[in-house]
Amino acid sequence: MAPSDLRRPFKRPPISDQEKRRAQSFLRQAQNRQDAQRHARFLVSTVLTLPSQSYVPESQPEPELELELTESVSSSGSNSLENLDVVGASKLKAAEARKWFAKQLMLPEWMIDVPNNLTQDWFVFARPSGKRCFVVSCNGTTISRLRNGSILNRFPSALPSGARKKESGSSQSYSILDCIFHELDQTYYVIDMVCWRGYSLSDCTAEFRFFWLNSKLAESGACEPPSYYHKYRFSLVPVYGCDWNGLQAAYSAPVPYVKDGLLFYNKHAHYQAGITPLALVWKDENCSKYVMDTDSKGQVPNQQQLVLELQEDGKLTTSDDPPIVFGCLDGSFIQQSGLHSGYLVRFSIGEGGLILMDGKLEKADLHYLGKANRARGSADSFSKVMFQYSIRHSPLKIDVLLESVSSPVDQESTACDVEMDG
Repeated sequence: MAPSDLRRPFKRPPISDQEKRRAQSFLRQAQNRQDAQRHARFLVSTVLTLPSQSYVPESQPEPELELELTESVSSSGSNSLENLDVVGASKLKAAEARKWFAKQLMLPEWMIDVPNNLTQDWFVFARPSGKRCFVVSCNGTTISRLRNGSILNRFPSALPSGARKKESGSSQSYSILDCIFHELDQTYYVIDMVCWRGYSLSDCTAEFRFFWLNSKLAESGACEPPSYYHKYRFSLVPVYGCDWNGLQAAYSAPVPYVKDGLLFYNKHAHYQAGITPLALVWKDENCSKYVMDTDSKGQVPNQQQLVLELQEDGKLTTSDDPPIVFGCLDGSFIQQSGLHSGYLVRFSIGEGGLILMDGKLEKADLHYLGKANRARGSADSFSKVMFQYSIRHSPLKIDVLLESVSSPVDQESTACDVEMDG
């Protein structure tokens, strides 16, 4: 399908294989049930012990992390971070541990096509603008860490075992929240719950996790105003069933935070580390200030730009698992440009655009711009590139989303049972 053929009539054929990958994700979810408790313990330990700096110079030896899990790594294990289990990850050095940690957040794909059964199987809510982070409360303290592993805040909180006071609970208790820190009101908006009082919820459905979060967070006192033992306020977001009224409310209803698009969660999805098509993000100019990507100067470039990772064989890939190949650089160009395997490289998309067949990328007209900012943690995902490409050519509009869900007739314009009011 040529770029000029991307049309978006209602009930149009999909332009990607996102629905197919969603089915594959459910299959993996059923087949690969992890040791959720073990995973949660190591994640807590990583948050508490990972060095606070986000970069260790290569000339300095990297300290070994002292973590709770001490079992030996399986001899059959792979050196790839993607294939490491929690026990293997516990043996990583600091820089590698940060890379592992960065892949533990459940990251949404960008909505390229409208999912099947959007009304029946999905939640929707307005995503707060801010810094995505894990918040862990354990041993009388609370720590939030950004995706790159650096500490955002260390503070006392009303979360279980989150402050040093007698009634704070067992020292063995720990909780993990997936949050967005909204700087304007200094509030952690909780979008998911990974673990509560030592009980892991990562193998629970989103429907159950949201219900549990809604009932337990308010009970803890974490939603109360800041105090001596509770430095930052935590707040829930209104989560709606994705019928016509719910989608309209998420899109248009006022919220106490700055919106940055809409998040869609499949009700049956477990908390999956890394990029998953079981969670989706969508934006337009009415619900986000940041729709089209900008360059280093904050300006929208004339041509779409993307960042890819250079592999040892010269291939240029996305951050997906498995990665999508967008092109290849020859050895002489790599050497002349001072590039090495693992570098993140910035390109623009020329007039040839992106050519897809049956939802898969066949060819990309890439033009080399240079190395990406060193502060950047990973390459772009395939869905992000496609979403940005669609915005420039034929965007998926809110009208199409509303047309794809049931009509407002005989529906009550209220949030669903798991609505999370702050």
